Parts: sequence; structure tokens; C-alpha cells
Amino acid sequence: MRFKLLIKAGLSLVAAFSAAVTTPAAAAWPERAITIIVPGAPGGTIDIPARLMAQKLTGLLGQPVIIDNRPGSGGIIGVQALLRAPADGYTLVAGNTGSHAINYSAYKQLPYRPADFIPLTDLIVFPNVLVVNAQSPIRTVAELVAELKSRPGQLSFPSAGIGQTTHLSGEMFGMRTGTKAIHVPYRGSVPATTSLVSGETTFMFDNLTQALPQIRSGKLRALAVTSAERVASLPEVPTMAQAGVNDFVVTGWAGFFVSAKTPPAIVAKLQDSLIKAMRDPEVVAKIREMGSLPGGQPQAKFAAFVDSEQRLWGQIVRHSNLSLD
Repeated sequence: MRFKLLIKAGLSLVAAFSAAVTTPAAAAWPERAITIIVPGAPGGTIDIPARLMAQKLTGLLGQPVIIDNRPGSGGIIGVQALLRAPADGYTLVAGNTGSHAINYSAYKQLPYRPADFIPLTDLIVFPNVLVVNAQSPIRTVAELVAELKSRPGQLSFPSAGIGQTTHLSGEMFGMRTGTKAIHVPYRGSVPATTSLVSGETTFMFDNLTQALPQIRSGKLRALAVTSAERVASLPEVPTMAQAGVNDFVVTGWAGFFVSAKTPPAIVAKLQDSLIKAMRDPEVVAKIREMGSLPGGQPQAKFAAFVDSEQRLWGQIVRHSNLSLD
């Protein structure tokens, strides 16, 4: 009995010593610069709000927060950079719809899996918008569907690239309406939009943040938004459901992730700081100016959202027989 008591006492001392060693280290974090990897080019939809967040986090955490742009391979390059870094909270990735939802189904040999990450909170959420050339005679979603059905497989829609939400939203539209159109992939949203403005293609599901300037300038006509509710920047434009196409809520999004091996105390501090920064009035105002909604969801809610997005896009990818390997 005495021997067992001695063992228990020894274990208690070890636990107490460990807590004494690790707790101050976690409390002192961060002690140096933090890096946010953006798996996209400077000036993009994710890069701009990520840089704004970096400024706010620098003030909250008392250490520099640096943006590291790692574009390429549908976000894979940036995500791999995160997983190669030590799991100490000093490196985050601004993951998105492609890197943390679509890729899991689109790549058979993807070098990472959902269990490799802890989702922290979202950064931005934005719908796509169904647009046509402003000179087109098509003025409603119903008219577009009728035109597609009268000319099956003859009309076309562009996208920012194979496997992008602008591509898969078009595939989803075909699923939901029983229509078929030719997909024309481009290298980026700008040339895709240009093809629509020039009349080379018929319709497009563009990111609202990218299409809004063209809509406001009168070059494109918005038929519907893919959000659950109308958006403040285009209050006169119906949702897809209001336009007669049900089960069509599609959003682009970006959010912060760290390695799954990151210590819980550091994860908690990161989550708290990120959510505080997201609630800053300047951050909220600038993200809304872009035509997006600011994030800041609690960790559990954001994790559940990411999981649901993986299932949704997996369904569309399988229907499209898409493989990006």
C-alpha cells in the first residue's frame, strides 16, 4: 500500500512539474513573429483581408504578423508549407473553399487530409453571382434555363479554372436545372469575365467580389446570387431559390487553420485573438466594401461548416467526374 502511495505521489509531482514548465511557455506565446500563409497571389480576394487581419493581430499579440504568399496548385503549395513548419502556432494558413473543401475530392493523391488541421475561424464568406453580358437578351434565370434547354450543349460558361467554384457552380447549375452547357476554363477570373463581356461565352458564376465592379459599371447583368439571402451590395438581385432554382446555396470562403499538433493553449489564444481582430470595425467595414461578409465564427461552428463544405463539393466533383491529378 505504501509503495502504491509513493508511486501516486511521484506521478503527482511529475504532473505538477510538467504543468509548471509548460504553462508559462504557453502564457508567454508569442515570443517572435507569426506567419500567415496565403495560398494565392498578392492583391487577391483572400490576400487583401488577410493583410488587414495581420495588422490587427500585430497590435493584439505584440509581435509582427507577416503574410507569406504561396500561390499555385490549387492551394496545395501553401498548405504543404504550413505542414512542413513546426506545429507551434507561429505559422497559420488562410485556407479556402478550394484548398480545404474541393481538393479532397478533386485530387486522388492529395498530400494532406482534414485530420491534419485545426480550423480556427473564418475570415470572409462571399456568394457567387450568376451573370450575363449586359447586352444579352436574357434577363432572368428562368430565361437562361429556357435558352439552355432549347440549345442543349451549344452555349458555354467560363470559369477561373478547372475545379474552381466558378467552374463547379456551373456544373451544379446543370445538375439542378437539367441543362447542359460547355465549360470553358481560363487562368483566373479576369480573363473569364472578359470572355463574357466580349460575348464569347453566355453566362458565368463569378465570385461576387470579382464581379461587383463589372456589374456596377454596367458591363454585366446579375441574374441571381448564390447566397441563402439577398446581399446588401445587390439588394435588387434575387437569390437562386427566389429565382426558381432550389438547393443552390454556394459560398466562397477563407478561414484560418493551424497544424493539428499545435498545443491546445496556443490554439485557444490564436482563436481568441483572431475573433477579436475580426470584430474590429475597420476590418468589418473593409470586408463588406469588397462585397463579402466578415467571419469570426466560434471554432466548433467553423469546423462544422468546413466539414459540410467538403461533403457538398464532393458531391459536385463526383457528378462532374472531375480529377485534378
